[in-house]
Amino acid sequence: MDKKRRNITILVAALAVFFTMLSYILMIMRVANMHTVFYLVLGFSILVVSYMVLWTLGTVEKFARTVKILKYCYLVCLILGVILFIILQILILSGIQSEDADADVIIVLGAGVYNGVPSLILVSRLSTAYDYMQAHPGVPVIVTGGLGRGEEKTDAEVMARYLIARGIDESLVWIEDKSTNTRENFTFSIEIITAKGIDINSIKVAVISNEFHLYRARIIAEKVGLDALTVAAETPGFFRKILCHFREAISLTLEFFFN
Repeated sequence: MDKKRRNITILVAALAVFFTMLSYILMIMRVANMHTVFYLVLGFSILVVSYMVLWTLGTVEKFARTVKILKYCYLVCLILGVILFIILQILILSGIQSEDADADVIIVLGAGVYNGVPSLILVSRLSTAYDYMQAHPGVPVIVTGGLGRGEEKTDAEVMARYLIARGIDESLVWIEDKSTNTRENFTFSIEIITAKGIDINSIKVAVISNEFHLYRARIIAEKVGLDALTVAAETPGFFRKILCHFREAISLTLEFFFN
């Protein structure tokens, strides 16, 4: 085995482990957006280290033929992965639109709370909900989201407090505080609407979320039986938007194949 190649592979593997562990530590410290960064770093590290191992083993004569086949498989899988990612991004981008129509109920999808403070992404959704309610007086809003790890208040409680502090009538703010994902956001919101004596089949719901999330949100809303229009909230920050698009591609893949 080529000693130089072996040393380079060991160095690359060590760096991959270091950055993966660093991003994991930042994730468990609950640094904003580090969940996405961790999985991106982990995925990239696996790809790089896998190739470096093949590159090194290719110098060993008895492995040369097998490694050559594995390299072709690696390349094919990589190309297919890139194509799939592009297709997913096209689908995500196709859902970026706000529908200008009146709704009977608004649902704001939760997006994370840190130490009782809404994340920047969640603030963008709440600000959009506030503007919609100002333009459509009297329309109730359901704020959604359960208790996050290490938090004392649910996403929904923090969201309700934010809107009420800005002058929204408390009676118009309905709290859904049990959900842990988008599907549950909708399912439990339907229960609240029904409990209010409203026929879910006779109303139109405005779903407010960030633009990257709307395509999948619309799919899930249709699956649970909601007649929903979508209203886009602008994602703050270019880097944050890029991370969210990567994460959404993974979530959309899971939605297609496992739900």
